[in-house]
Amino acid sequence: MDAPREMVEPGVVRGGWWHRLPDNRYQCDLCPRYCKVRPGQRGFCFVREAREDGIYLTSYGRASGFCIDPIEKKPLNHFYPGTAVLSFGTAGCNLGCRFCQNWDISKARAIDRLTDWALPETVAQAAAQTGCRSIAFTYNDPVIFAEYAIDCAHAAHEQGLYAVAVTAGYITPEARADFYAAMDAVNVDLKGFTEEFYHRICFGHLQPVLETLEYIARETNVWLEVTTLLIPGHNDSEAEIARMAAWFVEHLGPDVPWHFTAFHPDFKMMHVPHTPPETLKRARRQAMEAGIRYVYTGNIWDVEGQSTYCPNCGNAVIERNGYHLGRWNLDPRGRCAFCGTPIPGRFEPQPGHWGARRVPIRLQDHLAQQPG
Repeated sequence: MDAPREMVEPGVVRGGWWHRLPDNRYQCDLCPRYCKVRPGQRGFCFVREAREDGIYLTSYGRASGFCIDPIEKKPLNHFYPGTAVLSFGTAGCNLGCRFCQNWDISKARAIDRLTDWALPETVAQAAAQTGCRSIAFTYNDPVIFAEYAIDCAHAAHEQGLYAVAVTAGYITPEARADFYAAMDAVNVDLKGFTEEFYHRICFGHLQPVLETLEYIARETNVWLEVTTLLIPGHNDSEAEIARMAAWFVEHLGPDVPWHFTAFHPDFKMMHVPHTPPETLKRARRQAMEAGIRYVYTGNIWDVEGQSTYCPNCGNAVIERNGYHLGRWNLDPRGRCAFCGTPIPGRFEPQPGHWGARRVPIRLQDHLAQQPG
């Protein structure tokens, strides 16, 4: 790993991906918002701040909590199934989704509430000591704390662990090569398939997300899975799912897993009802009929929709009931035990046995270093 990043004060490091404008403002080039800020001002995400000599990240090493989860909760169904992942986020976000289900974290503006300190080496050590196979940057979008996420990923690799990003994919071409070069797996949240939805509901734009998805699928070795939260009356129509599925097959290919998950009322969309299970099952059928081989349902009781099937012989190769694994019919090379068809993903000869447990941990119990 490179030399530790210098903190100018606790939690603050000099940021990357910015340039000075002719009027002496600074433009942040990390995400497609391209915030233009004067010294003393923060960008939309709130954690990137302009100072006299550039833009700084103000949440380095400061987290909103650490928890050990099953990898399937990210969700990642084809990335070392059954293993545990140390998950954490910071504060802030570069989108403004009205349905945000982690709004208490992603909309946080009080950085001082981030009292769980951990340098990258400590995060990796804690993950290794607790039996995790990987670490995940989640809860809020890791793009906005890219320097911290990248450093944690490098520290994880030194411990023989993997790095996982759970993200909306709202990142610029200038930054995405650096960010994804450090990651081993990513779940991208494709929130809808119209510019109107992204603009009105998410305060963002669709095209940069589509470009990120294509970049990951075509130009990196990062394992990719995609999630779409189906919101009744907003992004769940048969027509929209059909357009999305057609784009998915053409640009990402048939082997990228796609998760349809159920919405529950939250944040500024408390008036919208829960997603009916049949909507998820219908979307799954549509996606599979379009040619996508691995399509899943989430946040509902649906063993069929959560299990993995061989696209050649149709047998279940990985049975799932929620976050519990059942029958395992992959051979040690990751092939269908019935017909020998390779199943795309990252698999070990035997699955993990973490199950559905969710275990909060205190990083203070694993501190090797304190922030300087």
